[in-house]
Amino acid sequence: MSEPKRVLFVCIGNACRSQMAQAFARANGSDVLVASSAGLFPAKALPPDTLRAMKEKNLDLSGQVPKSLVDLDGAKFDLILNMSGFPLPPLSGAAVREWQVPDPVVMDYKGHCAVRDQIEKLVMNLILELRPIEKQQAGKIRPRKP
Repeated sequence: MSEPKRVLFVCIGNACRSQMAQAFARANGSDVLVASSAGLFPAKALPPDTLRAMKEKNLDLSGQVPKSLVDLDGAKFDLILNMSGFPLPPLSGAAVREWQVPDPVVMDYKGHCAVRDQIEKLVMNLILELRPIEKQQAGKIRPRKP
């Protein structure tokens, strides 16, 4: 079995989108990835609507704090998912994918939930992409031979 991929989720403030993505990745894909998150310009705290929206999915982000790319202290990543909408500085030579996800920081609670659901789908698709086919099929019921 291969080593888990080191994945970094980046947004502007590391208060909504990248924190949500990191939480979904850690909860559902720890067998295939090691998730981190950071922001280009970290916020002071996670918004209450982000905390509440994630709590609905049984993910508690109350202990999380926004982090800067500088806080990563030269960590190496295999893949970076950029949700900031801005170009990223060079980071460890990792592949970068752009995810077009609106920033919910200025949205109401319903908006946070819509963004949360979009991010959950993106992260789950990423996990399935990284998970070996054998592992995906292990949970399926195979028909008996006649």
